[in-house]
Amino acid sequence: MTVQELPGAAAYRPTPPPAWKPITDPAPLLPDPEPYRVLGTDAVADVDPELLLRLHAELVRGRRYNAQATALTKQGRLAVYPSSTGQEACEIAAALVLEERDWLFPSYRDTLAAVARGLDPVEALTLLRGDRHTGYDPREHRIAPLCTPLATQLPHAVGLAHAARLKGDDVVALAMVGDGGTSEGDFHEALNFAAVWKAPVVFFVQNNGFAISVPLAKQTAAPSLAHKAVGYGMPGRLVDGNDAAAVHQVLSEAVARARRGEGPTLVEAVTYRMEAHTNADDATRYRVDSEVEAWKAHDPVRLLERELTERGLLDDAGIEQAKEAAERMAAALRDRMNADPELTPMDLFTHVYAEQTSQLREQAAALRAELDAEQDHDEHGPEAGR
Repeated sequence: MTVQELPGAAAYRPTPPPAWKPITDPAPLLPDPEPYRVLGTDAVADVDPELLLRLHAELVRGRRYNAQATALTKQGRLAVYPSSTGQEACEIAAALVLEERDWLFPSYRDTLAAVARGLDPVEALTLLRGDRHTGYDPREHRIAPLCTPLATQLPHAVGLAHAARLKGDDVVALAMVGDGGTSEGDFHEALNFAAVWKAPVVFFVQNNGFAISVPLAKQTAAPSLAHKAVGYGMPGRLVDGNDAAAVHQVLSEAVARARRGEGPTLVEAVTYRMEAHTNADDATRYRVDSEVEAWKAHDPVRLLERELTERGLLDDAGIEQAKEAAERMAAALRDRMNADPELTPMDLFTHVYAEQTSQLREQAAALRAELDAEQDHDEHGPEAGR
């Protein structure tokens, strides 16, 4: 017997419950048609001058950091470095909008964000150097490990933020990802869970035009990546990623919204990767020099410097002072990276399990015996132990 054959079937009119259609008006979630800007507009008058000057100093330091790290790859001191030159406004703003109690979930390109948040510049490069572990304690700095697999940090950010909310902790997670990462399944899963749970998360997409060599047009047919937010039931914001003041304002609003318990926001910053994907990439194979030159006219450092000088907030002496501070940072970074790390073989067993297994204990004992024998040989010669 089918449902239609049951008694009273004619009166049966299934009505979807309200949960089937939780949002009827997507308009409030849609991003603006053009990226939001502050520099060069009337809105800049409302920005704290001290904030603008701090953004400038951090941008100059970040630009120099990228240049020094790239040079270290050529000297064999770094295995690889994904430069964020041209994207410094995104990196710095992401770090400055967070409170100390909040968490940053970076991708592999987001070393500047980690350093601007207070991480030791050398520790930020440890993973890329090929040294052990993350290079820093994530809990101490509230910075998740620099994530090399695309977008896998996004569900982690949602989980941490949701757990913090359940515990009553006033914590916001800001998760950074590139445009290429939005094509990964982790991106969609993270946004869906975050929206359903109203997790205090901000998803920050740095759209730099290319996923290695794949242009954005070959990844998505959406009007913008920010439009993808609507499908998950969260607001999408579109911002000029080279306008440091605009990025800071939009991210600040998204963080405040998350902290109020209103759920996640997807922010897309339209920017450009000035240099190759990494030092191992040949960008000339998939883009032309004229395109790069056109974006240099929209350089985030130059944009902010021009605004500050036109408003009388920065002069040549101030610009030189920022450069000198950046040079001191680069010199210290260079000196410390040129020193060989001190390696301890027994550390191989330190961070495998919270409690070592019997096999690990046996292996550690065997290695310790070999090291002791080698040391005894070095100190007493080949006759030692006979």
